[in-house]
Amino acid sequence: MNGGHDLLIVGGGPAGLVTALHAARAGLDTVVAEPRQAPVDKACGEGLMPGAVRHLATLGLQVAGHPLTGIRYVQGPRRVQAAFRHGPGLGARRTHLHSVLHHAVSEAGVPVLPLRVEEVRQDTTGVTIPGTGLRARWLVAADGLHSPVRRCLGLRAESRGTPRYGLRRHYAVPPWSAYVEVHWGPHGEAYVTPLGPELVGIALLTGQRAPFATHLQRFPELAARLPAEAAVTAVRGAGPLRQQARARCHGRVLFVGDAAGYIDALTGEGISLALTGAQALVGNVRSGTPGRYETDWKRATRRHRLLTELLVRARQKPALAPRIVPTAERLPLLFAAAVNALA
Repeated sequence: MNGGHDLLIVGGGPAGLVTALHAARAGLDTVVAEPRQAPVDKACGEGLMPGAVRHLATLGLQVAGHPLTGIRYVQGPRRVQAAFRHGPGLGARRTHLHSVLHHAVSEAGVPVLPLRVEEVRQDTTGVTIPGTGLRARWLVAADGLHSPVRRCLGLRAESRGTPRYGLRRHYAVPPWSAYVEVHWGPHGEAYVTPLGPELVGIALLTGQRAPFATHLQRFPELAARLPAEAAVTAVRGAGPLRQQARARCHGRVLFVGDAAGYIDALTGEGISLALTGAQALVGNVRSGTPGRYETDWKRATRRHRLLTELLVRARQKPALAPRIVPTAERLPLLFAAAVNALA
């Protein structure tokens, strides 16, 4: 049985691959288990906030895309926007981001094994994947929203509230703004992310089950800009979005990215939190303080979790939901402060 690995990372999405990069640069013997062939696509908004752009730059990674100036909320005739104060964000196709990360991991000499991991066994000195011969001192679960490792270890907590889902599609039309637009409707939100000179991504978040086209028609102004013949990708879905984990550290298993717990896509910070979590995780493993990772993760994500929770709760209350954009419009300085606190 192979006992030579320091870190076994389950999941080769952005969270797992960035963890692998940090681990390789920290001198840790690392291997990634990911059954899907790169690049892996996923239903997401594809907007990288300025913090994520800076983090990728510190890793020496160049990701092509469309610069993002800030965030704009739209509700009927109402508009409120806030520019990013500390550099631009980036609208980037998920497949391109994944390709860049996968190439960097390969260049760093980290093997990516075509393995699906749904069961783990751990003892006081390490973690074993049954039937594979793989063993490592630490296992990182970066296996996404519905983490099989989290389920295997009994760490999933029941989520309360109305389940929300995400749908995403791309349209070959020129972006009409350098802002990420969030259109607020009666039953959900539509995100518009510029991705290139002739490409925008549309992500719909809602608690109602219906086809993409049905949801899009609930945003007439937006639908008018997006003729059906301009659609260039199939609809992808994800959800339920809220996933709670009982812990980020369980023995010798550490969770990162969406597997560590997820509230909602409403504030668009999934990638940024995954990058921050990956750095904190590797730092604690390297320094021999893995027990501190839970505290560091909570500290690093506290502001985001609080703001997202407040916004989602307001969104789901009929008396408050219609007032979110008008309130932001009346208090532009507060809106700008919130946008930049997350960015």
